[in-house]
Amino acid sequence: MLIAGGGTGGITLASWLRRLAPELDVTVVEPSSSHDYQSGWVLVAGGFVPMAETERSEASVMPEGVRWICSKVVAFDPEQHAVELIDGQRITYGVLVVALGLDLLWSAVDGLPAALGRHGVCSIYSRRFAMYTRDCLRRFQGGTALFTQPATAIKCGGAPQKIMHIADQQFKRRSGVGVKSRLIFCTAKSNLFPVPAFSEAMGAIAAAHGSEVRFRHDLVAVNGPERRAVFRVREQEGGQSHELELGFDLLHVVPPMAAPRVVAESPLAVNPTEGWVEVDPHSGQHLRYPDVFAIGDVGSFPTSKTAAAVRLQAPVVAANVQAVLQGRSVQGGYDGYSACPLITTDHSVMMVEFDYTKKPVSSFLVDPVKERWFAWLLERWGFPWIYWNRMLKAQPHEGAYLKPFTGLARRLGLMRWQR
Repeated sequence: MLIAGGGTGGITLASWLRRLAPELDVTVVEPSSSHDYQSGWVLVAGGFVPMAETERSEASVMPEGVRWICSKVVAFDPEQHAVELIDGQRITYGVLVVALGLDLLWSAVDGLPAALGRHGVCSIYSRRFAMYTRDCLRRFQGGTALFTQPATAIKCGGAPQKIMHIADQQFKRRSGVGVKSRLIFCTAKSNLFPVPAFSEAMGAIAAAHGSEVRFRHDLVAVNGPERRAVFRVREQEGGQSHELELGFDLLHVVPPMAAPRVVAESPLAVNPTEGWVEVDPHSGQHLRYPDVFAIGDVGSFPTSKTAAAVRLQAPVVAANVQAVLQGRSVQGGYDGYSACPLITTDHSVMMVEFDYTKKPVSSFLVDPVKERWFAWLLERWGFPWIYWNRMLKAQPHEGAYLKPFTGLARRLGLMRWQR
């Protein structure tokens, strides 16, 4: 059993495999010696937690009994049931799970690599620049703050708005001492979120804060020294585009993202353009190679790419890996669940949860299309603890403990928001 990638998906899956089949020979290939809780970087940027709380050694999270090869996969050969490592070594497998995440394409925006970390150009999508983002928010003396979101799929679709709301609150607290700000959210998409109910609520929250939202604005270039950002703007979906230049005093960038090239250029991909590993959306099994699976961001699952999605995919993929090794048929089970807690203030979060139906769901038997203080407590303290102590150790999703009460909650009228 070989897992390519030792990030969130790879470690969570390895733990589930050890839990379900302790006798299984599991190997993880991962080049990094550190493991990040990437969802915590927005909390770092907001000044809520130190960076050290978001990082641990890879060795400390590797499940007991799992073999770790500290190397990098550079090629997939599914016909020969093998992968090639960067040192030329070939490893064969009985079953392969691809858990390589996605790549951040900083260089896809002209001038961005040279501007990052300087001139007020920052991002929470990098450990390196999360602290600089924190400094930018603290030092902001007023003016225009731009926040961007690309056209591509990204990790945690709500995170670009989280940092904007945190910035808005910090700037308003200092407004009495001369910090007058204009916040503009420029998204290349035609909505704020793929789930209509949440998109509408997010628009209302931005409007209440006084933040401007501009749709179909795709960042294509940055001039750091002159503090100018260039956007490709489409007036309507599929229509003609033109370029628009906006000045900024602070620019928070979410880079375009894509499947790793080693996957996109391999036989495992849907095609080179849509480079995700081609899987059944309910089982995680490859559609053409039955001894190959994917988990997390690298898979073609038609849902948002989040750690929460991995949490529900992992037990399904682990059970199906075991089934293939034992000659049994695989089963579905993953319903597209994903979640992205949307920070709106330092005391409120909207718990964005949904599945393949593109409708809100709730692990807590309450209307998820509302900001709640207890959700902030979960985002700040609960979820980091759950990540390190439950998710990476193959403990079931906490919502499972509330499911038996769903019928009672409906009878009591606590779930009238569900349609």
